[in-house]
Amino acid sequence: MTPGARAQAAIDVIDQILSSWLSEKRFPADKLLDNYFKSHRYVGSKDRAAIGELFYWILRHKAGLEWWLERLDQRVHGRSFVFAALALRREYSPSLGKDSQFSPPPLDEHEQRLVDGLALESLEHADMPDHVRLNYPAWVDAQMRKSFGKHFEKAMRTLNEQAPTDLRVNTLKTTRDELRDALIKEGFECMPTPMSPVGLRLAKRMPIFTSPLFKQGHFEVQDEGSQLVALIADAQPGQRLIDFCAGAGGKTLALAAAMKNKGRILAWDNSEKRLGQIADRLRRAGVDNVQTHVITSEQDAFIKRHKHSADRVLVDAPCSGSGTWRRNPDLKWRFTQKDLDNVVTVQRSILQSASRLVKPGGRLIYATCSVLQEENEFQIDEFLKNSNDFRVVCAEKIWDKNASTGEASQISYLCVTPHQDGVDGFFAAILERVSAPPSK
Repeated sequence: MTPGARAQAAIDVIDQILSSWLSEKRFPADKLLDNYFKSHRYVGSKDRAAIGELFYWILRHKAGLEWWLERLDQRVHGRSFVFAALALRREYSPSLGKDSQFSPPPLDEHEQRLVDGLALESLEHADMPDHVRLNYPAWVDAQMRKSFGKHFEKAMRTLNEQAPTDLRVNTLKTTRDELRDALIKEGFECMPTPMSPVGLRLAKRMPIFTSPLFKQGHFEVQDEGSQLVALIADAQPGQRLIDFCAGAGGKTLALAAAMKNKGRILAWDNSEKRLGQIADRLRRAGVDNVQTHVITSEQDAFIKRHKHSADRVLVDAPCSGSGTWRRNPDLKWRFTQKDLDNVVTVQRSILQSASRLVKPGGRLIYATCSVLQEENEFQIDEFLKNSNDFRVVCAEKIWDKNASTGEASQISYLCVTPHQDGVDGFFAAILERVSAPPSK
């Protein structure tokens, strides 16, 4: 494809995602982009990479771009976003409208003023408020400042960077050293992750799913922070474990490997579509100790059948996803204060329901990929007020390198962030049942 054809493709996908937001369908960017490429199969891998890079750059810097469009009296749509981005990145050329039949129509006079006006400008401007300059929704400003304190600006800038690609080694089939050597032979330069003992990080983004080693189940793509959450569950061979919000099974697979495929994992989720993705992944990984079940909600009567039966219960709770903004920049624009209020209520209900499953001496691991205290420390504080038979296990005792101490309670939780640890933002609390619950 020519640069002009790539620009037009980016315009098309930006228009699609803007339209979905206006209709409140709020399609995830990765799914929308994937659907676009499936319907345009002639687009080659290098073109896909270039289109995707520009698309995600625009999503990351949406607030700043909109500020410039308004300042220069431009309409907000895919075409203005793309031309503004190209001008600010010094990638605009008049030939973009002439290099192929698939190129966008040439600029009109109004659009030419946009490109000329941005030709010598930078993305950031002194007149921009912080939420525009740092590209995050204004409604979450107070929560982010509370979470990050004096590190606020560094944290917000890091959340707007591109995330690395991390792999979790499937220790049922190989070791980290063996996998690293094999991947390097295939041309995938990688290095051990600094915190997870079962992780590798690619030196640069590459089409890792084309590797025969992936197809043979030797690894899964999983952020190092997510790997740490599975590791602090401290799952042991022979135990009975419940993955309460299993989703597509990323942490289920990690737990199965930690258990050496021995014992039993019950993987539950309220989405049959998400849970249905696990079967192929289990076969590829060589895992056979997982049983799946679709629940209607956290109050499903099915859950009661398993009361006080589990050595470990992992609650990877639905959340704002604010810790994954590097990976999902569209999420910050399609998640609202109302969504946060709703998800906090759901988290509280899930936590209470899942706690019934833990047997005396067993542990409940509550985790989110959020950096907001409302979804993390505050949820644990609220839970402990009403659950006298649980205590917090210091995460440092399970994984001391990766724990940080909550300032309010002085209790150690797992708390990793992009700006401090180079991983997605994750929170996890380990709650141990110290006595049998009161009979009801």
